[in-house]
Amino acid sequence: MVDVLTWVMQRRLVLADRAERLRKELAELDVEVARLEAAEVVFGQFADAQRVGQADDAAMAEELERVTTAPGAGGMLLVPHHEEGMDTGVLPADYQEILKVVAGAQDAVKAGDVAVALGKGVQPAQVEPLRGQLRRLADRGWLRRTPAGRYTAR
Repeated sequence: MVDVLTWVMQRRLVLADRAERLRKELAELDVEVARLEAAEVVFGQFADAQRVGQADDAAMAEELERVTTAPGAGGMLLVPHHEEGMDTGVLPADYQEILKVVAGAQDAVKAGDVAVALGKGVQPAQVEPLRGQLRRLADRGWLRRTPAGRYTAR
């Protein structure tokens, strides 16, 4: 009986770890898909403008530059790895808001607590993307993650 319980516990840990890795991969894929969709729109506009002879339009060139050099383009990290002396200003605005909520908390917070503080709600569809953002911040050194899955400021 004890062997079965041990096996169940080990299996649960393995599956929880795998699920966490898959969530991270899915979040990264979602960012890549969004980046490619934006690039597709801009390149489509450029191709249309080129067909009618307006490809050298300054606004078009500026938009193309913005999409192809923004964080997330070409493998650039939206959330860079934290280094000493690095300001939170390098992070996207939504990540900065998450850091403010976590830093302002008295104790370690759960993803659901952060979602409520940000006015998002407590439904899984509202909390899970935020949980991925919290994990990303912790993985890259901006936050600390406790063994219980709560988050604290560095």
